[in-house]
Amino acid sequence: MSPRVAIVTGAARGIGAAVVNRLATDGWNVVAVDVCADLPGVGYPLGTREQLNGLAPHRPGAVRPVVADVRDAQALAAAVALAEDEYGGLDAAVAAAAVMAGGRPLWETTDAEWDALFDTGVRGVANLARAAVPAMLRRPQPRTGRFVALASAASHHPLWRLAGYNAAKHAVVGLVRGLAADLRGTGVNATAVSPGSTRTAMLDASAALYDLPDVEEFARHQAVERLLEPDEIAAAVCWLCSEDSSAVTGTVLRADGGFRA
Repeated sequence: MSPRVAIVTGAARGIGAAVVNRLATDGWNVVAVDVCADLPGVGYPLGTREQLNGLAPHRPGAVRPVVADVRDAQALAAAVALAEDEYGGLDAAVAAAAVMAGGRPLWETTDAEWDALFDTGVRGVANLARAAVPAMLRRPQPRTGRFVALASAASHHPLWRLAGYNAAKHAVVGLVRGLAADLRGTGVNATAVSPGSTRTAMLDASAALYDLPDVEEFARHQAVERLLEPDEIAAAVCWLCSEDSSAVTGTVLRADGGFRA
């Protein structure tokens, strides 16, 4: 049987990188996409080409790094076409690209911050769906296609001075639910995963917005009383990508460590 094929955005580091590495370890072929550049309205450095090119070294050829911006629909369409050309098709798409911005009341949020949150974190998810879903539908029946978006505990809990981020992640959940309805009967499922506070560069950026000296402060909001690791979230995402998740669509898996704001 040929390996299953996935495309993952936001792949250079953090949860996206953990998803790529776990999928590759499980025998998937993966097109790993990241912008590998800093963006306006985002006050911290994003992932690098070196990080993207260093993914899954234990399986040469299993991961195809692609530098592309999720805000660019044509670039994502090209990445999906590459997956089909090099690996023979597409079975899963994981929208992990997102940014953090804010740290002030909503009425003081800048246009650049608002645009960064929605252009990458919402439009980027929609762009991936519009490129990847038709490719998954080109697979013959019975299909087992999977579209998984990274939402957040912020989809379910209000976060102080992060109203724009709250709004963007609520939008991701609504998008996934609507997509699942559109996919009814096709064999392709759409879901979201809502992580809690996870040890990533984005969490470091969140701590900086709150002027916290240590990210460990966020652990007190979670029932597990610790920060989560990217691979723990990747485990949930990769299960949703698997054929075993066939009964799950149009919903959100809360891999949030029992987060409470």
